[in-house]
Amino acid sequence: MKQFITLFHTLLLAIIIQAQSADQLLISKPLLIPTEKTIIYKIGEKNIPIKVIQFGEEKDIVCINLHANETTSVNAAMQVLVDKGGTLIKIENNNQRVIRFRLKGINYAFDPNRIFSREGIKQTLKENSKVSNDAIDEVEKFAQRLLNLIPDYNSCIIALHNNTDKAYSVKSYLQGNNREKDAKAVYENSTQDEDDIVFTTDSLLYQKMADAGFNSILQDNDNATKDGSLSIYCGEKKKRYINVETQHGKVGQYIIMLEKLMLTLTAETKKSPELTEDSL
Repeated sequence: MKQFITLFHTLLLAIIIQAQSADQLLISKPLLIPTEKTIIYKIGEKNIPIKVIQFGEEKDIVCINLHANETTSVNAAMQVLVDKGGTLIKIENNNQRVIRFRLKGINYAFDPNRIFSREGIKQTLKENSKVSNDAIDEVEKFAQRLLNLIPDYNSCIIALHNNTDKAYSVKSYLQGNNREKDAKAVYENSTQDEDDIVFTTDSLLYQKMADAGFNSILQDNDNATKDGSLSIYCGEKKKRYINVETQHGKVGQYIIMLEKLMLTLTAETKKSPELTEDSL
């Protein structure tokens, strides 16, 4: 009798373990297999590859990497998107920040995060090379091509950036510092590295990320410097935008911040593709 009871318990335990394993298989989510396409855009005499990587069917959230030398952000985003889903757009520029091209025998150069207004294009061409109307027109068409890759219905544009130690940080936006007027609100967490920040056009995202303990900056969409950056463009168009940024090499920290953002977007901003007046 005791042997029968022992055998029964053993069989019952095996059934329970097997059932638990089956449940785990049912709730386990496989990693997404990305599909990739490369668009070759010609600006002047230069071909610029734009890589578009799609993870699963999710097209509501778009990550964009404009500076090809900021690879930490891309490496982290790939690890998050393969689980969460979404679209990654990145410029291929031989790991160089500034894009250089030749047009009608003249060399030009520009920062691809300063091209989302004609004035911004003029400024960045002047800072990096020289200016001409032909060059401004060429760069403006390139900027429009990038914007056309982002669906109008997407709930958030996530800019992928990296920085260097204390060159650009949450402190840049505090009272008395050089970017003070660009910020409507700033949250600084003294226990966090000052270079690890989120910068957004949206007050709801700002509050959620600040509540999670991350250094957070809310752009002043009315008064921030009109420098042609993607954040300024999105602020003017009332688009939800957020820049996630860490120092180069801090992949682990970047993943933590981006995962928190993705959870926030999924839970609370899925139905809000554009900013409302209340969230400015």
